[in-house]
Amino acid sequence: LGGVCVSAIKRALWCKVPGPTLFLCSRQLTSLADSFDANSRYKDQPWEYLNSEEYLQRYGQKSIWADYRRNHKGPIPPQKTRKTCIRGGKVCGNPCPICRDEKLGLHYKNVKLLQQFICPHTGIVYDPTTTGVCMKQQKVLMKVITEATDHGFLPAHVPYIVLPHEDYLNSHGAVSDTLSPKAGPWYSWYEWQEPNPKDAVRLKKLYKPYLKEMMANK
Repeated sequence: LGGVCVSAIKRALWCKVPGPTLFLCSRQLTSLADSFDANSRYKDQPWEYLNSEEYLQRYGQKSIWADYRRNHKGPIPPQKTRKTCIRGGKVCGNPCPICRDEKLGLHYKNVKLLQQFICPHTGIVYDPTTTGVCMKQQKVLMKVITEATDHGFLPAHVPYIVLPHEDYLNSHGAVSDTLSPKAGPWYSWYEWQEPNPKDAVRLKKLYKPYLKEMMANK
């Protein structure tokens, strides 16, 4: 009887279906759905990604290009960055700060991200050799910054120009009063001058037939 009871207990334990298996599968599906919703939300509203915990853990309070180092041959870096980081749907090695993070969206309302690429003292956009951004993303970045400035999200930078006051005074010769006209012709060579008699005789002989026609017409 003892052996029969032990075998019955073993069968009951082996036939029991563990419950946590279904629970783990359900948790995995919900996490995938949550990540999909987060990516779609950041795609439509990329400025929310900069306020998320994921962004703070990855970048902290630094700019996205602060710890980036370009990958190039030799000790001297090229004067231009690469043309693009994504070619044929494949990301190259060591992509630029914008291409390496898909959740960073260049949008004219994403002011916090755009301010990281603008010098706070001069208002000039940093050169791509400083930030490491590829040329394709740099063109998009310049376009978005211009659009944000036009919409009023970024302050417009007006350069200071020193105007020479001498050009706006009435004492200048170009803006003085116009002189009164002279009694005679303005230019001396414009006055009537008697021709040389010898030249007149020579021209009359040369154009004698035409002079007859002119005299006849008169």
